[in-house]
Amino acid sequence: MNDTKPHYLGHRERLKSKLHNQGANALADYELLEVYLFRSIARRDTKPIAKDLITKFGNFSAVMAADYNRLIEVKGVGDAVAKDIMLVNAVSLRMMQDDLTDKPILSSWSALVQYCQAAMAYSKVEEFRIIFLNKHNRIIVDEVHQQGTIDHTPVYPREVIKRALELSASAIVLVHNHPSGDPTPSPADIRMTNQIIEAGTPIGISVHDHLIISKDGHASFKMLGLI
Repeated sequence: MNDTKPHYLGHRERLKSKLHNQGANALADYELLEVYLFRSIARRDTKPIAKDLITKFGNFSAVMAADYNRLIEVKGVGDAVAKDIMLVNAVSLRMMQDDLTDKPILSSWSALVQYCQAAMAYSKVEEFRIIFLNKHNRIIVDEVHQQGTIDHTPVYPREVIKRALELSASAIVLVHNHPSGDPTPSPADIRMTNQIIEAGTPIGISVHDHLIISKDGHASFKMLGLI
C-alpha cells in the first residue's frame, strides 16, 4: 500500500498558515485564488488552475467578476467551481450595496465608485445603470437600465425620467461602463447626459453625476466640469 500523500497537501497547509499568520495582503493574487479553490476542488492541485485563471482574466478581481461561460473555458474549472466564484462576487457586491444603502450617497462617494467598479468594470458589454435617490440623497434602488454591445448602449432620456417619477426619486446618478478600458466620455455620452438633465430639470429631478467606469479607472462628469 502506498501511503505517500499528494505533494499539494503540504503546499495547501503552508498557504493556509501564511493566510492565517500574515493576512490576505501577504498572498499574491494567484495564491489567494488557490486558497479559495481549496473548498471547491478537494483532490487536485489548484495552483495551475489559479494561475491559468489569472492569466486569462488579468487579476483576482477580474476572475471574480467573470461570467460563467468564460470561467468554464479554463481547464479544471467546472460547473461547481464557476458557480462558487460567481457566488463570492454576488455576496461581495451585496455587502457593498448594503453599506451604501444606509448613508447619504454624497458622503459615501468613494464607496459608490468602488461598488460601481466592482459591479461593472470587467463587463464585456456596455451596461447603463441608474442609482435613484430620495430627497435625503439615500438610495431608493440601483437598477441596470439597459445592456448593449461592446461599445454602445441605447438610452432613452424619456424612459429614464419616467422611471424616476415611478420611484418618486428626487435625484439620480447615471453610471455606465466602457469595456475598452478608456473611461473618457464620448460626444454621445455628453449629449445623452445633457438630454436627461434637460428632461429632469423642469420637474425637479436632478442628475448628481454621470460616472463612466472601466477596468483602468473611472471618469466623473462633475469632476470634469461637464455637469
